[in-house]
Amino acid sequence: MGITASKITSSTNSFRIKEQDQEYSSLAPTVFVEGDDRERLIRALGVLNSTAAQQILWVLNPSMTLNVGDILRVPVLERARVSTSCVEDLVEYARADWNSCETSDSFGVNPLLDGSSGDGTLSEAYSRARRRWGHAVEEVTKLEESLNRAVIDAYGLDEELVRAEVSPEAVTLTFNPSYRYRDASKTPAEAEAALRADTVRDLVSYAVGCAFGRYSPDAPGLILADRGATLQDYLSKVPSPSFPPDTDNVVPIVDGDWFEDDIVGLVRQFLRTAFGDRHFEENLEFVTSSLGVKNLRDYFITRAGRSKFYDDHVQRYKKRPIYWLFSSPKGSFNALIYMHRYTPSTVSTVLTYLREYVTKLESSLQQAERAGNAKEADRLRKILVELNEYEHDTLYPKASENVVIDLDDGVKANYPKFGTVLKKITGLEASGD
Repeated sequence: MGITASKITSSTNSFRIKEQDQEYSSLAPTVFVEGDDRERLIRALGVLNSTAAQQILWVLNPSMTLNVGDILRVPVLERARVSTSCVEDLVEYARADWNSCETSDSFGVNPLLDGSSGDGTLSEAYSRARRRWGHAVEEVTKLEESLNRAVIDAYGLDEELVRAEVSPEAVTLTFNPSYRYRDASKTPAEAEAALRADTVRDLVSYAVGCAFGRYSPDAPGLILADRGATLQDYLSKVPSPSFPPDTDNVVPIVDGDWFEDDIVGLVRQFLRTAFGDRHFEENLEFVTSSLGVKNLRDYFITRAGRSKFYDDHVQRYKKRPIYWLFSSPKGSFNALIYMHRYTPSTVSTVLTYLREYVTKLESSLQQAERAGNAKEADRLRKILVELNEYEHDTLYPKASENVVIDLDDGVKANYPKFGTVLKKITGLEASGD
């Protein structure tokens, strides 16, 4: 084990433990404690994260680049009465905070389901979670101030020169709105509203993950996350699921209730499963009002063909999405798949959905023409032209290729194999590995 931090930062250096199984990077300088002594390592970690050490580091190197030599020049005094239990508690708070995010390898369950009875309101679940987060911020503040004072005393410094107090925005927990939105010029009320919105986005993302079998409301942690994962693999881990995953790994996203396994229908079903039927309408309203949309479908697809959900997903996974969006040029047809369940026949399954959708739209066009609804008929004709061209020029040829992917190569190598059948991700090629 060692202590590491980001090499380049425009803010305060944040030191953390590097476990033995974690990869090393030139962008994260790492130092080690002689003899692999965990107690000394924890004490050093506490000292380096103190306000006193941060001041020393700034004097040693006032640039944005942190070097190993700078870290080693910080005197970690043995007489510093740094409570290792205090530092261990801070480590646990940070670990629990990170693991509450689905991008963590140790993610267990969405925070709004933690402690849920299965028959309550989302508003109550959010209030419980918000109280937990607020308590965590208070405790971390107390622990960090205690740590700061211990190091200031050891160095013989004056608190007027080096402050022990910790400001709200300095408590680096994901669910601390003062920290999370510190650069957004938000009022406290606006920051609270943003936290609620982001928390609901996390819940919807988790619901989509459950729909694909990546997660399950019946078991914590990742369920299907290996290459070539199948429904049989899922059922071996969750034999009697309350919310079974989609069977063919293709979930359509279109403007209306055209399919039984439509994305909106699946998320609505998830809400009923996770929080019960009694408060379903109230819970659904909590979701839509938090997201700032009139109805749930507006979050997944707009008339302009944009998917706010997919924009959020691409941002969440830093342009390395695990769900891939098949999308026609103007977004009139969309279908989501989970890359870990992809097979060479998946594109053909998407093609089947497209053709079924075209058939249904052709029927609707005939009805509009019979009813004399020229405006609707014209709209449907334009969509059908778009979808027929998408099938002929793009989707059918790609389905015929039976594209093979290797997840070990990563999204950056695999996503471009599908060309324009998938939603373009701006910056995918330029973003780092």
